[in-house]
Amino acid sequence: MVIPVHDVNPVRHTPYVTYALIAVNVLVFLATPGVADSVAGGSDLSRLCHLQAFLDHYAAVPQELVHHRMPGLVPTGDVGVGPQGTGCVVAAPDYDKSPALSVLTAMFLHGSWLHLLGNMLFLLIFGNNIEDRLGHVRFTLFYVICGYAASYGFAYLNSDSGDPLIGASGAIAGVLGAYLVLYPKARVWVLVPFLVFLPLRLPAWMVLGFWFALQAVYSSGEGVADAGTVAYAAHVVGFLAGMLLAWPLRAGTPPPPEPRRLLWGRQARHT
Repeated sequence: MVIPVHDVNPVRHTPYVTYALIAVNVLVFLATPGVADSVAGGSDLSRLCHLQAFLDHYAAVPQELVHHRMPGLVPTGDVGVGPQGTGCVVAAPDYDKSPALSVLTAMFLHGSWLHLLGNMLFLLIFGNNIEDRLGHVRFTLFYVICGYAASYGFAYLNSDSGDPLIGASGAIAGVLGAYLVLYPKARVWVLVPFLVFLPLRLPAWMVLGFWFALQAVYSSGEGVADAGTVAYAAHVVGFLAGMLLAWPLRAGTPPPPEPRRLLWGRQARHT
């Protein structure tokens, strides 16, 4: 897996929406019980119970999205002792939840620092150019539409799942799909793990095409052990939605500037 660090594709306007999305995601993550103080997102039982209760309230759940009904029992956030040992207490929900609205709130929830920082890195690198091309308002609508398409697409492919679906990955996958359509020849600096991290400048179509191919393979359950814990199918649906929405703008999008060639890590001067 390559790690993008910068694209050679300047913008004309300040990407306020992209910056605001990053700020809101970070603030929500810091306010999420049980994850901000743990690098991996896991911890003791009390914290886990609070997190489960929080996610059941605010995350998108495929069963709820498809069947439009709440479960009979949900975690309360308390720890209890029963015949089967210590665990999280469940009870009838004492709140009303809109499955459709939960898709929006779930787009700002993340399970760990790694989950958050990975998503925000991709949004920062590729989101600014899509916002620059669409404008602030249209980019906001585009981001939300891709997030909804990804969540509902995953839900209908996994309609029996009761696991909470969280993260901005689906919406950001839409941003990546749009970038591939609008700026396929833009150069992207990436780090490639090969004994050490090697910096390379590759065309966007190669970086994003490889990323999409991995998500498609992983969504089938091939080549990855934790396919059940990551909603790769949501990434695929979001990416395709972004491509579809951006396609009408392809002809009118100016190409990115052609970067000067590199010679041993330095810019080669033309004579």
